[in-house]
This record gives sequence, C-alpha cells and structure tokens, in this order.
Amino acid sequence: MITLSEENYLKAILSINLNTNSVVSTNEIASNLNTSAASVTEMVKKLQDKKLVIYEKYKGVNLSKKGREKAIEILRKHRLWETFLVKKLDFSWAEVHDIAEQLEHIKSKKLTDKLNHFLNYPIFDPHGEPIPTKDGTIPKTKRITLNKMPLNSKGIVMGVALDNKEFLDYLTKLQISIGTKVYAIDRISFDQSMKIKINNKLEHISKEIAQNILIKIN
Repeated sequence: MITLSEENYLKAILSINLNTNSVVSTNEIASNLNTSAASVTEMVKKLQDKKLVIYEKYKGVNLSKKGREKAIEILRKHRLWETFLVKKLDFSWAEVHDIAEQLEHIKSKKLTDKLNHFLNYPIFDPHGEPIPTKDGTIPKTKRITLNKMPLNSKGIVMGVALDNKEFLDYLTKLQISIGTKVYAIDRISFDQSMKIKINNKLEHISKEIAQNILIKIN
C-alpha cells in the first residue's frame, strides 16, 4: 500500500528527473515539496524499503522500475486534471496545482481514461509539461531553460519547470505565459540574473526565475 504522501514524493522525484535528466538530490526534493532535507531523507528510506526508489547517500535518488511506473501514473492524472480545470472550468494556470494535487489520488483508471478521451488526448498540460500516455510514454520536447539561452537569441515560452502558485502569479504579472516571445539581451556575471525583452518591454529577472522558464529557440 502506497500512502498519499509517498505518491507525492514519487511524483516530485519524477518531475525533477524529467527536467534535469539526472539523479535527484534530497535538497531538490525538499525544495520541490517545500519541506526539510531531514524529512526527505526519512521518506526516501521508506520508499527504498518498498523498493520504489534506489537511494545512495551523498549521491541521490533514482526511481526503481516499480516506482517510475507508479510515478508516471500519478503524474498523468495530475496533468490531465490541470488541463481539465484550465480548458473546461476556466481556472488560471496559477490556480490549478493545489486542486489537481487532490484529484490525482483518485484511484479509478476508468475515470482517468475517460478524462483523457473527453479532453481529446492532450499532449501537454497548461504549463507546457508533457502528459504521459496510458502506456507510460512521455512526449519529448526540444526545450531549454531560459538561463541557458544564448545572448541575442529569440525564443518562445513553452512551459515552466516549477508548478508553484507564487511563481506563476509572478510570471502572470510580468505578462509571461505559454507562447510569449522572449529576447535574451544580457546575463549578469555576478549573480547570473538576466536582462530580457518581452512584449517590447525590458525586464530583469533572477537566475532562479530564468532556470524555471522553459524556452524553444526560434
């Protein structure tokens, strides 16, 4: 039996891994779930006892085959519900995460399949993140984070790597959303913050903001 909290951890580990393509650190999990590193270590050990993750101290966490299958199932439900809430109930992209967090734990696979059919089999959620298929395939996208954009290059916002209300509210305030055109003007060597141009307006954004905005170079 996997608890709701354990499901949240599995989904967090998968989400981080999909964006970094590397072993996930306990600090990354702590940041994603807004909890302490000590709590993460304790939970990871429980997940390892259930053979859901492979954990090496000081190296990080990988999902086992069993853990990855479960995490993909949860992530699929979460992103389908977010898509439903935005497309069918007119929620903003900043509002849907917490509601989808509750809905993702519904066990009915029949409901998930009917939801997917009702939405006409979407490939990406409202944040631009790929929605896993029923067989566990995750659609590929050619995206880089904004902080890795070459200077004097142009791109389009394809999504975000951080599904957090405060972060999304901040992007909305900057008028950044899916499809926004971005021009990379300067990168400050001192703190790796960036000067960008969006909607014919100059903005200065931090490294943390830049590394959580996903871009497709034009």
